[in-house]
Order: sequence, then structure tokens, then C-alpha cells
Amino acid sequence: MPQDEAPPALAVPKRQLYAVIAAALLAMLLGALDGMIVGTAMPQIVGELGGFDRLSWVVTVYLLAIAVTTPVWGKLGDMYGRKGAFAISIVVFVLGSVLSGAAQDMTQLIVFRALQGLGAGGLMVGALALIGTLIPPREQGRYQGVMSAVMGLAMVSGPLVGGVITDQLGWRWCFYVNVPVGALALLLISGLRLPRTPRSGARVDYPGVLLLAVAVSALVLVTTWGGRELAWTSPVLLTVAACGVAALLALLVVERRAEAAVLPLALFRTANFSLITLIGLLLGAVLTSAVTFLPILGQSSQGSSATGSGLLLLPMFGAMVLVGLFAGRFITATGKYKIVVLLGGFFLVTGSFLLVPVDRDTSPYFSGACMAALGIGMGLLTQTTILISLQSAPIEDLGAASGAATLARTLGGSIGVAVSGALFAGAVPRVPAPAGAVPRVPAPDSAAPSPEGAATLDPAALAQLPAAVRESYQSEVAQGASHVFVFTGVLAAVALAAAFFLREVPLRSAGAPQDSGGSASTGAGHTGPAESRNGKRNPT
Repeated sequence: MPQDEAPPALAVPKRQLYAVIAAALLAMLLGALDGMIVGTAMPQIVGELGGFDRLSWVVTVYLLAIAVTTPVWGKLGDMYGRKGAFAISIVVFVLGSVLSGAAQDMTQLIVFRALQGLGAGGLMVGALALIGTLIPPREQGRYQGVMSAVMGLAMVSGPLVGGVITDQLGWRWCFYVNVPVGALALLLISGLRLPRTPRSGARVDYPGVLLLAVAVSALVLVTTWGGRELAWTSPVLLTVAACGVAALLALLVVERRAEAAVLPLALFRTANFSLITLIGLLLGAVLTSAVTFLPILGQSSQGSSATGSGLLLLPMFGAMVLVGLFAGRFITATGKYKIVVLLGGFFLVTGSFLLVPVDRDTSPYFSGACMAALGIGMGLLTQTTILISLQSAPIEDLGAASGAATLARTLGGSIGVAVSGALFAGAVPRVPAPAGAVPRVPAPDSAAPSPEGAATLDPAALAQLPAAVRESYQSEVAQGASHVFVFTGVLAAVALAAAFFLREVPLRSAGAPQDSGGSASTGAGHTGPAESRNGKRNPT
């Protein structure tokens, strides 16, 4: 087959295709919902199991396992079959959920949450890789809005669902609820018949896996502990950071020589892939910071209830879902995506800077409009960045590409919220709680400032403060939030600048090729900017 000729589309009946899409969406929902649901149940978990001093590890070890295994799952899918890797990740996640629900002490819960995170690392990657294998990028836009809707639904409903489950059934069911959903996802993909990927003669890149694990672990731990459990200048934190930098440098050397690199550096030789990975990382930082600090602004500055502050996010998530539907249809109809990324960056910048002056006296309508602008930017970028990542990679590396894209967004969220937390804490002093009131420390998975930062008070506690103290405190919380949104605005501006350098490469209009070897990922006929296996650049 000539190199510039598109491969034939993979023949998959529509019924099977819809089943795979449903399974992928369920898996994405599982991964997105879990952290938010569990965060709501933390008080009950500590009350029954004890171990308050190790509470943060319930969240940290889960996020750490996800970050470390995300690119590994992607590479395993490329080498041994994407359907199998996806199914195994669901099984591991469900097993970890069952064991977490049955934990008898905090140590067991931490260990089982690590197992759950190992599986969760493959959920998003497996879903994206399967979609990328079966649906050509030109057609993926029509499903983009649905994926955005699933993510928005998880973010809006997570705390509410967690609260209802915890109150009505107990905290253990926050884990057990994953079992039927995971079983349904497995059932939906069980009938899919994909050609088997031939086993590669190359060995698993164990040195790369180990170095990647050390580098990613160091980054997650530094951003999790820094400014909270440890001072930024702490010898322990500096040592962890130095180990991470050393592991990263060694990883770059090892991956250049590895026969089957867990993180193929050739992907980053494609300008579009490198740029969209950077944009995804910045988007993760903006999204996580907004989701973390907008509810704090609503409750601790504007006096909203927990439910009310959650409802305040509806304009952002509603806009995100609706615009995601529009963006997907536009890309499918025109094949153009650069303008979508540019507009997404513009609205991300606009929404962030519009939120800077919001304070305790700001009209909720103005706040809602600002959040809607931010949501428009997120809706235009959330799935479009993934689509461009998959489009910019050879078909045989779709798993590695989706792993790198997901990892970038995860790390962006970790780094972004750590910096945002430091900025917020620097502007908000500790306020002595009134008699009988309890300072509300945000749940660990929110990554908001903890005891070393500013203590935030819920509306009931705020009402008990003297009027002058209360108003001063609310103003300082608003000032801290302003610092956060200046920071996210700067990040969004960098993302917008990077978008100008994207090349409008025609989207592939055919799916993965089939060959006699049984591979759904040969890469022959790839019509994108990425390099082919022989090292020559495909024409664009």
C-alpha cells in the first residue's frame, strides 16, 4: 500500500461500535467519579477506621498509582491488544474497589486504594485507544460532545452522589457501586471482535517503566506535600524533587535507545503532538484549579451552602457540555480543528480574567456568566486536545499517545492546584473559629490548602464571627481566589499562544487497518504528521 494512501476502515458493525462507545464512556465515568465520591465519604471512613494522620494517603496513593500506570497501560495495549488491556484494567479497578469497601483498617484501605488506582490508570487510556482504533479522527467529533457531557456529569454529580450513598448506604458502598458499572462495561466489550495484535519481539521496557514511575511519583509527591505537609524548602521535599529530576533525565536517555519505549520520544518529534500535549497539561491545571477554588469562593466568601456552591458551577459545566457538542459536530463536518483550539484558548483566558474581580458582593448572575465563559473554553478544548493527540500519532502508537495525553492532563492538574493552593494560602490568613464552630478543611482529594495554609470556614461558622471579622475574612478569601484566577489566566494565555503554532493537518478519514497478521495497529497508510516506522516523515 502506498504510504500516502489511507488504509481501509476497520469493518465493525454499528451495534458493536455503539456497545464499545458505551463501555468506554462507562469506564471514563468510573474513573472521573471515584475520587469525588470517596472525598465526600472521608469523615465516615475516618470515624470507623481511625488513622486520621494517614488520611491524605487514601487519596495520594490512588492518584500516584494512576499517574504512574497511565502510560504503561497505553503501551501494553499497543503491544498486546487494546481490548485485552482495557478489560484487564477494568477488572483490576473493580477488584480494588471491592477490597477497599471491605477494608478493616486504614492501612488496608490505603493498600487497596493503590490497587484500585493501578486499574484506574488504564480506564481513560483504554477507552480513548479503543475509540481511536475503531473511529477515524474525522468521525470522532460527533462523539466528542457525549464524552464532554460524561466528564461534566461526573464533576457536577460526584459530591452529591457520594453524599447520598454515604448517608443512605454507608461509605463502603462508595466503592461497591463500581462493581455493577464495571461489570456492565466488561459485558459491552465482550462481544467486540478485533483482530489480534501480533506479539512484538521486543521486550517490555522495564527500565523505562521504572524510571517513569520514579519521575512521575516524585512530581506527584512534591506537588501533594509541598506547602501542606512539608515546607517547600524541606530537605525531604528537595531530595524527592532531585530524585525526580534525575529519573527524568535518565528516562530521556533510556527511551531514545529502547526498542519498545513505554513513552516513545518519536511522538514528540511531531510539532502538533508536542503542542497539544502542552495545551492539555495547561488545561488540566486550569480545570482542576477552577473546580477546587470556585466552591471555596462561594462558601467562604459569598456565604453559599455546600449545595449552593455546587450549583454555582452549573453554568461552567453546562456551557462545557453544550459547547462540546457543537465543537464535535463542527470538526466532523469541516475537518477543521485549529480554530476550535484557538477559540477554546481565548474563552479560557477571558473566563479566567473575568473571575479575578469577583468578590463577596458580586452578583451571582455576573459570576455565572464568567463561569460560563470558562466552561466554553473547556468545552472547546477538553476532547479536541485528545482528538489531535490521537490524530498526530501513528496508529500503532495510539495507546502510547492517549497515555501521554492523559498523563499530561493529570500532571497539569496536580501541579496547577499545588501552585493555586500556595497562592490562595498566601492571601488568606488563619481566622480563629468562633466558639462551637469547626473550621472546614477541604477534603484531601480537592487538593485545596490544608492546615498549613488558610483554614476556610463554612457559612454556619462564618455567621458566628463578629461582622467586621467576617467581612474582612470574606474579602481576603476573594482576594486569594483572585490570585488563583490570575494564575489560571496566565496559563490559559500560554495555551492560546501555543495553539497559534498548530498545523491544520487533514484528519484521517479511515480507521485502523486490518492485515493478515491480525493487527489493528499496523500504522500503514497513516496520513498524519507523525513519523512512520522507517523514520521517514509521512507527507501532509
